[in-house]
This record gives sequence, C-alpha cells and structure tokens, in this order.
Amino acid sequence: MLQAFVNIFRIPDLRNRVLFTLGMLVIYRIGFWIPLVGVDQTQLADAAAKASENATGFGRIVQFASIFSGGSLQQSTIFGLGIMPYITAGIIFQLLGQVLPALQELKKEGAGGQQKLAEWTRYATVGLCIFQGWMWLSYLRTQNLVQPQFEQGSALVFFYISGFCALTAGSLFLMWLGEQIDKYGIGNGISIILTAGILSRMPDALMWLAQNFDPRQSSDAEGKVGLVGLLLLLAGFLAVTAGAILITVAQRRIPIQQAKHTVGRRVYGGQKLYLPLRLNHAGVMPIIFASSFMVFPSAFFGWLASSAQAGGAEPGLLGKTAIFLAAAFDMGAYPYVILEIALIYFFSYFWTTVQFSPDEMSKQLRDHGSMIPGIRPGPFTSEYLERIMERITYVGAGFLAVIAIIPTLVTQQLGIPFNVSQFLGGTGLLIVVSVGLDVVQRIEANLLMRNYGGFLSGSSEANGPRIRSARA
Repeated sequence: MLQAFVNIFRIPDLRNRVLFTLGMLVIYRIGFWIPLVGVDQTQLADAAAKASENATGFGRIVQFASIFSGGSLQQSTIFGLGIMPYITAGIIFQLLGQVLPALQELKKEGAGGQQKLAEWTRYATVGLCIFQGWMWLSYLRTQNLVQPQFEQGSALVFFYISGFCALTAGSLFLMWLGEQIDKYGIGNGISIILTAGILSRMPDALMWLAQNFDPRQSSDAEGKVGLVGLLLLLAGFLAVTAGAILITVAQRRIPIQQAKHTVGRRVYGGQKLYLPLRLNHAGVMPIIFASSFMVFPSAFFGWLASSAQAGGAEPGLLGKTAIFLAAAFDMGAYPYVILEIALIYFFSYFWTTVQFSPDEMSKQLRDHGSMIPGIRPGPFTSEYLERIMERITYVGAGFLAVIAIIPTLVTQQLGIPFNVSQFLGGTGLLIVVSVGLDVVQRIEANLLMRNYGGFLSGSSEANGPRIRSARA
C-alpha cells in the first residue's frame, strides 16, 4: 500500500489532481474561521453546548445539522449552511423529474437538457440559502445572540443583508469548489466536500476520548471511558465500518444472455454477462430522510415539555401528555427507535422505486437483444426484476437500520456524547465510506491504466510499473 502512495506522485497528471483536491479542501476549511458580522460567537457556542447537553429541540437540530456542516452552525461562519442547500435542491429536482413530464423530456435531451437542469438547480440553491439564512438569523436575534449594536435601525438591516449575502455566497462558493474538483481534481467534488465536513468533527471526538479516558477498568464515573470501554468503542468502529463497506459494495448479479447475430460468416454476441443490482440501491438517502423526519417531532415535543415545566407549577393534562411524548421520542427511546427503523424501510423502498425502473430496464434488455435465462422478455422480465429488487431492498434496509440506530443506542445507554458515537454508524459513516471507496477506486483505475500497482493489487505486483498480459 505504501508503494501505491509513492506511485501516485510518479504520475504527473494524477499527482496534480490529488494536490488540487487537497488544496480546494484547505480553502474550504479556511472559510470556517470567517464569522458572520454581528453574531456574538462566544454566547452562540455556549448556547449550542448547553442545548446539546440538555437535549432540547434546538440541540437536536444543531446535532443533526452539524453532521453535514462541520460544526459551523455553532460558529456561525460564512460557510454556516454548508453544501446542503445545493444537495437539497438536487434531490428536489431528482424527485420532480419522476413526476413532471417536462423534466423527464428535458433529461432525454442529453447534455443540453442536463445543463438546463443544473442551471435550475443553482437557482433553487439560491432560494434555499436565502430561506434557511433568514430562519437562522431570525433565531439568533430571538435568542439574544446578536451583538447589541446590531439590534436596531439601520444596523439591524445591515445585519440581515450581510448575513444573507455571506451565507448565500458561502454555499455558492462551496458549490463552485465542488465543480472545480470534478473538473481538475479526483472524485466527486460535492461528496468530497461533504465528507470533509463530517471528518472535521473527528478531532473533537478524539480529544473528548483523550480527556475522559481512565485506564482503570473498575472506573464507572459518569462521563469517563475505561480501558474496556475504549477497546469496545474501537472494536465497534472497525466492525461497523466493515459492515458499511459490505453494504456499499454488495451486489446481486442477475445472469444475462446476449442473442447471437450472424453477419456474413461471422457470429457476434452470444456472451453471458451479469446485471449487477446493488444490495443498498438507495444509498444513504433513507437514513438522511428518516433522520430529518425524526428531528422535528423530537424537537417539537421537547419544546412543549420544556414549556410545560417552565412555570414551576404542576403541569395539567396537556403538559403531562407533552412530557410523555417528549420522553417517548427522546433519542434512544423505544418508540423513537421503532419509528426510525420503520421510516428507513419506507424511504428505502420509496427511493428505490424512484431510482430503479424495471420496465425501462427490461425494455433496454429487449432492445439490445439480451434476456434473462428462463425468463421471457417484456413484462415477465420486468416482474422478475421488481421481485428481486424488493427482496434485496428488504435486506439492505435492515442493514441500514442497524447501522443507523447504533449511534443513538450508544449515546443513550453508555452516556457517550453524540459527537463521538456518530462515528460508530449513521449517516456520516456511510457517506465517508462511500466517498472513500469511490476515491480509492478512481485512483486505482488511474494507476492500473498506467501499469502501476494499485491499492488493491498484490504486494508482489505493486513494486513499480509493469506490463499486464492481454489475458489479465
């Protein structure tokens, strides 16, 4: 593997792409040190820390948003919204493309149609940035987290205008960075930026472990991690990471038989191929959707419960109901976990239905003169593919549900902070694993194309440039 890293810098084009990607990520992290004008950063950090510790509604929203924004909501910087507005706009147009005939026709126009959709996605990103920026700035003002000199008159107008411009420009700049990485770097730019925001929280998790580590196995002090606990966390991280890799690369291969075509004296086709169907065809989207939906009832009932207990008097029937629902939808509670698993299954089937079209796939197989052995072309092939996809989606959704609830259970049962347990599973880990595998495969392809040993090659073959045989 070390030789593979050396081989990367032996190829000028690949070396420039890797260094360009790293340079863009450095620029991305610099933006987290540029705060918004008029925000009291000290009070904001204290409020976010207290809200997270007390598991209030705001704390749950901050914890979920910080997974994708690199913690910038607590800092309130120009990159506070992160790349999520652009991703959200892309998801919206992807869903609309399945129900609006105009967008479906636009997709079929080729490069011109894709360019038009990309332009509309950028416009939608600007609108989402303005809306989310207004919500965030208004919340800061209602919580008295704005500096006093920006509270009234023209200074308040300047605070809102500068905040809108800074947050919108920050998200659009990140979108531009992602496009530059696509052109001149290695990997998918948007995914790499999202992964960098997730990994930026790992030093805080390691620092918490270092500060709260107690080597005495008998230590059971609150907030402390003993030697056994540290080994369990490490083993859990390795096991969950291996499981996430397995889910990402697992496939169900459907045998495909091509028809033979005779042209003159030559016979073409007749080859036996495979149609790979991913076990987790929906990717990380079911967990993102399920987590997003679970944040709102948890935050809403938590706010109602805190309001019912604020007066100090005995709460009435509605107050007791709110307290009960807040406890039921608390992270790690049994109803919370059951509902989250149900939502993951629902969105797994929903997203697979949106992305996977058995009718279109069976039509393409028939047009190319291919068929599944033992299955008649046309509607029978479509029904067979749909039945297979339903079964493997059930298994994939089960794996996703297990990985998704591990951080919640660790936080609730072991008292580990969420910024540490989030690396034991959930959305962030799946995104990091998927992007990491994609980058490694791209580098591997560049190395093998130039006859160098890659990361996945044997040690005896990775000792320098070589010529592969035609049979290999």
